[in-house]
Amino acid sequence: MKTEKIILGIDPGTTIMGFGLIKIVGKKMQFLQLNELQLQKYSDHYLKLKLIFERTIELIDTYHPDEIAIEAPFFGKNVQSMLKLGRAQGVAMAAGLSREVPITEYSPKKIKMAITGNGNASKEQVAKMLQSLLGLKTLPKNLDSTDGLAAAVCHFYNQGKVEIGKNYSGWASFVKQNEKRVKK
Repeated sequence: MKTEKIILGIDPGTTIMGFGLIKIVGKKMQFLQLNELQLQKYSDHYLKLKLIFERTIELIDTYHPDEIAIEAPFFGKNVQSMLKLGRAQGVAMAAGLSREVPITEYSPKKIKMAITGNGNASKEQVAKMLQSLLGLKTLPKNLDSTDGLAAAVCHFYNQGKVEIGKNYSGWASFVKQNEKRVKK
């Protein structure tokens, strides 16, 4: 049984993609990194998706995460925003699947609940709790990176629990769990 593993957490977005990495040794978390991919200077949506895919592949090839935790798009009123977020999440997931890294999705509420105990917590409350939990000296200006880190920490807290979200270990697993989406 492996006693160490690395979890990559991703907060997908087409303006800013936040990500964080933690290392698990035994039953303890260690902070590795948090950062963000700035995409607002690009106007071409397809270029943004390409950059998200490439950055995710780069993170996987650099840190060799054992698992990926990704924030699921939330249901908002703006359908176009939801589509863009879904695409951003999809290309990040495709990058993980192409490297055969298991992926688990978590709703924003589930992540907030795991970190703060309140599913309606603000980004600032989540960031402050992560700062306390992981001993972060400072917090970033944009909190998208702490949202990515929160997804990784949520995944750590939810290990071994029966219902933790959708799990994908590869394309076959994704297709099997999403049969209604597959055209026949």
